[in-house]
Amino acid sequence: MTPTVTLAVLGLGHETNTFSSQKADLALYQDGGLHRGAELVAHHGDAQTTFAGFLEPDGLETSVRLVPLLSAWVNPRGPITAEAFDAIVGEMVTMLAEQGPFDGVLLGLHGAAVADGCADADAEITRRVREVVGGDVPVGAVVDMHANLSQAMVSKLDVLLPYQTNPHVDARGRGRECRDLVLEIVRSGRRPGLVLERLPLVVGITSQDTAHGPMADLLAIAADLEAEDGVLDCSLVEGFPYADVPQMGMSVVACHRDGPDAARDVARRLAREVWRRREDLRGDGVAIDTAIDKILAHRDERPMLVLDVGDNVGGGGPGDSTVLLAELVRREVGEVAVVIHDPVAVAALAAAAVGEQVDVEVGGRSSEQEGSPVALRAHLVGRSDGRYQEPRMAHGGLRYFDAGAMVALRDHSGVLVVLTSKLVQPITPAQLTAVGLDPSRLRAVVAKGVNGPRAGYAPVCGEVLVVDTPGITRLSVHEFTYSHRTRPMYPYEPEASYV
Repeated sequence: MTPTVTLAVLGLGHETNTFSSQKADLALYQDGGLHRGAELVAHHGDAQTTFAGFLEPDGLETSVRLVPLLSAWVNPRGPITAEAFDAIVGEMVTMLAEQGPFDGVLLGLHGAAVADGCADADAEITRRVREVVGGDVPVGAVVDMHANLSQAMVSKLDVLLPYQTNPHVDARGRGRECRDLVLEIVRSGRRPGLVLERLPLVVGITSQDTAHGPMADLLAIAADLEAEDGVLDCSLVEGFPYADVPQMGMSVVACHRDGPDAARDVARRLAREVWRRREDLRGDGVAIDTAIDKILAHRDERPMLVLDVGDNVGGGGPGDSTVLLAELVRREVGEVAVVIHDPVAVAALAAAAVGEQVDVEVGGRSSEQEGSPVALRAHLVGRSDGRYQEPRMAHGGLRYFDAGAMVALRDHSGVLVVLTSKLVQPITPAQLTAVGLDPSRLRAVVAKGVNGPRAGYAPVCGEVLVVDTPGITRLSVHEFTYSHRTRPMYPYEPEASYV
């Protein structure tokens, strides 16, 4: 009789923009960001997330028992407060200790988490997990492709699989793959070599789309390396530039059956190919005036997807920049929808009926925003409780969304403004249909993101326009002040080298 293998499923994921003052506090996590036990299964089971992959029932032997403990996730923003980090990670490791022993552990992390007083929060999580389960229990983790990885983190793991798509549409598959590798270690008792190869390199946010070069070319090289005998994984990690931490930057992860030396050889071969293409990885975007001209000239039957780089909600942007909205209103560019996070304006419109004309100021309220509040005289054309689903595919595999109370406004020229009470990533057209809009009938949709919106909007939108807007997720990383990053580092210091 095959003995039962018991695996713990848990994790805390956060992409931290250290240039944001909006902290991820405990109240934020408690407002829909924490799921325990059966709640974890209900929230992730039919989604496309990492945890859904960990829990994937297809092909799972009856001799494997999965124990869902806790998952924690909130939208990217500033550092996790010390209170929230201590409480959530403390609960995670307590559950791990009290509900064990376990034969293996499956961790869902982001890889770019920072907490107050802890610049490498993911390393601290893996350290504390390893402290509980000991050195003999295999621990596998899946991280975002935007992880800023450190040796301190990797040294506590047996398996580490980053997403290899951006927008991230492989989260569930990577979760399932991680589970299978951990099970193989449990049953065979043999640990592969896992190595991290960091590069002194930042890749531009607008050149990170994995469907196109240069990332597509590098992923093809990684796939060839992975096809070699003994290679279990060879992955690119794009890194997250909006974090002033020592581990910020691009890296390569490799796993090899023949041990760390063989894995390091594979990782370095891929890293050298990345370095050769460093100039191609800088990225670009168009100016605001050019963007408005292009929207006005757009005649395609499918709407244009306009990406507001500087207020990328998926990178920690506050979601209430008005620089694009103000120009759309000024130049009366009709049939364009813009989503703005503004709970104050939503509350002010609480008593307004659909069809009513209202006067309201929207956006421009947070300390990190760009632009001033925009005064609108508009008709309220839609209202929603803000709960919606994306049953197909969205960035990160997310399915369930809660944007709080939402309203849709339409001004005299046809500019559409959707206001949300909660900050959510604009990664699915279901956000617009929730307030009664038909995105397929629009000229353009302005999404406060870079790569995240592309997957969800692909069935609706055609041409994609990347706009170089100001903000705490702006394209030019040269405009940020770093105190802790690697030096020298390309492109900040062009003389940086990699051997």
